[in-house]
Amino acid sequence: MSAKHNLFGTHSDWLSHTLDNADAPLPEIKTLLTDGTRISRKAVGVLDIVPPAGRSNPNAEAIIVSAGVHGNETAPIEVLNGLVSELIEGDWELACPVLLILGNPPAMVAGERFMEVNLNRLFDGAHGRSEYKGLAEAERAQELEEACRQFAMANPQALSHYDLHTAIRPSHRERFALYPFVEGRRAPLDQCDFLLEAEVETLLLQHKAGTTFSSFSSSLLKAESFTVELGKVRPFGQNNLGRFSGIRDALRRRFRGLSAPYRKPPFDHLTVFEVVHEILNTGKNFRFHIPDDVANFTEYQPGTVIWEDDETSYRVGHSPEAIVFPNPEVPIGHRVGLIIRPRTGSDENFI
Repeated sequence: MSAKHNLFGTHSDWLSHTLDNADAPLPEIKTLLTDGTRISRKAVGVLDIVPPAGRSNPNAEAIIVSAGVHGNETAPIEVLNGLVSELIEGDWELACPVLLILGNPPAMVAGERFMEVNLNRLFDGAHGRSEYKGLAEAERAQELEEACRQFAMANPQALSHYDLHTAIRPSHRERFALYPFVEGRRAPLDQCDFLLEAEVETLLLQHKAGTTFSSFSSSLLKAESFTVELGKVRPFGQNNLGRFSGIRDALRRRFRGLSAPYRKPPFDHLTVFEVVHEILNTGKNFRFHIPDDVANFTEYQPGTVIWEDDETSYRVGHSPEAIVFPNPEVPIGHRVGLIIRPRTGSDENFI
C-alpha cells in the first residue's frame, strides 16, 4: 500500500482528503515513506512529519506551519498541500521535524472566514471562555494547541511557527508579517532573512500579547512565531500560485535544511513598523473618521483626527502615521484598529 493511499484513502492529496472529512473525528494514522520519513495524521488537517533517525538536521530546528485558520484564505492552503505532495512523491528529502496544519476545515469547505467565531481569537486558552462553550471552533483551537504542545515536547530544538494568511482588505504593502509581543524579545536576524526570502518586506512589531495562533506559540511554546499575510483572498482554484512562490520556495528550503540564500534586490531590506496607538470602541458616541474601505498601511499626515468621542480624540503626531486592520463594527471595548509608524534604523536593530 502506498504512503499516499495509506494517509489519504482514495483521495488524490491531503487537501481533498481534508475537505471531504472536514467534520469527521478521524483516528490517528501513521505511515512510513520509502526513505524512512514518518508521517502521522494526528487529526483531520494535521500532519506530524519526522525525518528518519540519523538524517542530519543542519539548522537544528523544528517548524510548525499553519494555513486555513480562516477558511477562505486558500492560497497558503494550496501551497502547503503542494509541498506535502512533493514530499510524498520523493521530490526532496525532509531534514527537520515539521507539523503542518490546515486550521479550519469546515470553514474551508464553506468558503467562509469562520463558521461561528473567529478561530484566530481563540488561542492561548481563550477557547475555554464561557461564551465559546460548545462551539466547534473552540474545540478545534484546543485540539490544535494540544497538537502543537505535543510536537514541541517531542522536538525540544529551536522552534519556529509561521501562520499563513491572505486578506480581504487591500493593502499598500501586499505581504507583511506580524511579530507577536513577548517581553524583551527581538526578531532574530535569520528570521528576518527568511521573511525576505519569502518576499515579505514588512514586519509589524505587536505591542501586547493576544489570543492569535502565533501569539499562543510565542508565549506558551517559546517559538519564533509570525502571522504572515501573503496577498488577496480568492476561492480554491483561482489563485495564481506563482505569486506565492516566495513562501513556497523558502519553506521548502527550510524543510530540506539548506542554507539561506544571500539577500538580493528587491527583497534585501525589511521595513519595520511599531504600534503607537490602539484604537478601542469607547462607546461614548465613538466616531471613527477612517473610510470603511481604506487599505492597510494607508498613511495620514500630522494633525489628522483619527477618532473621537464625547471626552477625547486621537490626532496623528509630529510625523505621518498609518492604520492597519481598521474595523469600526466591533463591540464596545474591542479593537477598532492600530495606528503604526516606521521604526527608524535597519532591521538589524531589531534582533
